[in-house]
Amino acid sequence: MQDVVLALLTKEPSHGYDLRRRLVAALGPLGETLNAGQIYVTLTRLEKAGLVVQEREDAPLRGPRRKVYALTAAGQERVAAWMTEGVGPRADVPEFHLKLVAAAESGMAEPLALVEARRRELRRSLAEAQHAVLTHGTDSEAGLLLEGVALRLQADLRWLEACERTWSARAPHGKGGGNG
Repeated sequence: MQDVVLALLTKEPSHGYDLRRRLVAALGPLGETLNAGQIYVTLTRLEKAGLVVQEREDAPLRGPRRKVYALTAAGQERVAAWMTEGVGPRADVPEFHLKLVAAAESGMAEPLALVEARRRELRRSLAEAQHAVLTHGTDSEAGLLLEGVALRLQADLRWLEACERTWSARAPHGKGGGNG
């Protein structure tokens, strides 16, 4: 969650409620369980780590002035590092999806490049799992578990195909389309 919040702040300084709104928009029904309190706890931790600074909103059109958070140089560096690192074979779909959304919003990485890197990771893991299934067979408890791992990896690869279709349609707005 911390890296996603940092990446969303690369576009512009924001307050917690705006960050929550953007996360809910990105996650749909899966994001509705997020509350602003979680976001502000994350922002406080990031501030203590020196990755964000708190500012006051310039005279808002209505309502009280809110705390607005902006990235520090260290925060920028962490986002850049997060965009280039792999998510690992155990990453869940929402986590990777948020990385794609954050990449697109921040402009710090090309979503299609992240999809391709993730595909390579999953293919490597799938090859290892399939080799292990062949070694153990599917008639044992361990073999059954390995088969489940392989099936999950295959499903994740199919989902990446859907990600590629969606982000390819948006490519003109990113680095791959000539505008970014």
